[in-house]
Amino acid sequence: MADMGSFREAITAWAAGGTGSPARELAARLPVRTAVLLEGPSDAAAVSALAAGRGRNLAAEGVCVLPMGGAMSVGRFARLLGPSGLGLRLTGLCDEGERRYYARGLGQAGAAQPEFFVCAADLEDELIRALGVTRVEELVREEGDLPALRTFLRQPAQRGRASQQQLRRFLGTKKGRKIRYGRVLVEALDPDRIPAPLDGLLTSL
Repeated sequence: MADMGSFREAITAWAAGGTGSPARELAARLPVRTAVLLEGPSDAAAVSALAAGRGRNLAAEGVCVLPMGGAMSVGRFARLLGPSGLGLRLTGLCDEGERRYYARGLGQAGAAQPEFFVCAADLEDELIRALGVTRVEELVREEGDLPALRTFLRQPAQRGRASQQQLRRFLGTKKGRKIRYGRVLVEALDPDRIPAPLDGLLTSL
């Protein structure tokens, strides 16, 4: 049975140079209406965790949460999915440093009044600020990563950095860690402490 996961895989393969037939066929069979273009899987984990916490099933609502493997791919994905391609509504979440890629990519794909949401530095920075350093350190301990964090903080490069910057760097030091903490940090947030870009994105869907 076709599902949103199959559609996501078909779009990713198409963007990598494959044929678009499977994606077009799935788009016709699935109730897909919106594509959320994200830089990577940690962003997707955070969006999915927030949606689940609010009792929403984005796939059932016709929303495809799509990590692209980097912000510079947004133009290619937007052309395939937007008005000039499958005709889906496009939105997304990006880091401040990647804003220009999103604005240009969505605009060139023909999206009318492109709407996407921008994190001040990146999503991890937004989540750490929302939770506070102490709470994030508690979560790191609960996840069994406190020894690794202590080893990381002894590195000369970390001396003099603010605790928030150290934690942000730590989350990206091991493959898969950012993805896991994308979920963990979101699930630990109080409802009134959701970072504005993440809240805005989900509310818009």
